[in-house]
Amino acid sequence: MIGKLRHFALSVEDPWKTAEFYMNAFGMKKVGEVDTSFVLGVYLSDGVINMAILKYKKDEFAGPLGKDWVGIHHLGFWVDDIKEAQEHVAKQGATYFKGDAKEDNSFYEIKYTDPDGTIFDITASGWGGALKDVTGAAPASATAKLNRPDLQADRSQLKVASGG
Repeated sequence: MIGKLRHFALSVEDPWKTAEFYMNAFGMKKVGEVDTSFVLGVYLSDGVINMAILKYKKDEFAGPLGKDWVGIHHLGFWVDDIKEAQEHVAKQGATYFKGDAKEDNSFYEIKYTDPDGTIFDITASGWGGALKDVTGAAPASATAKLNRPDLQADRSQLKVASGG
């Protein structure tokens, strides 16, 4: 199963104020708005990725962070086959969270949490302004290079839960 990261969502107090910032600061384009029983917001795009700027109305849809959380809320992956993706992420340790019913101008997504509790969506229908497949190689000037490509992080600093 291959999925493409094509969506992320911010939870904010004022979606329109935040959208103005990203449109002015980075040239993102507004591709729509959403007003459902559970969320209010603005959709932006850079032409490849959809950015949802949301104000949740209900805790049950906001998940463990709650409707008043401000910050990055979730990520979204565009997959080819939703059933296959569901089986695959479950085998990898994902936990089903919610399958939102499609309401006016929202996108059908199935939400899970990863082993750390981070919410992610999977969808086979995509998001407004997102592009599933980007064709052609990026010019060399557009490819970022690491300063130290051979760097190996010192993982001994991490606190690892013992499994036994």
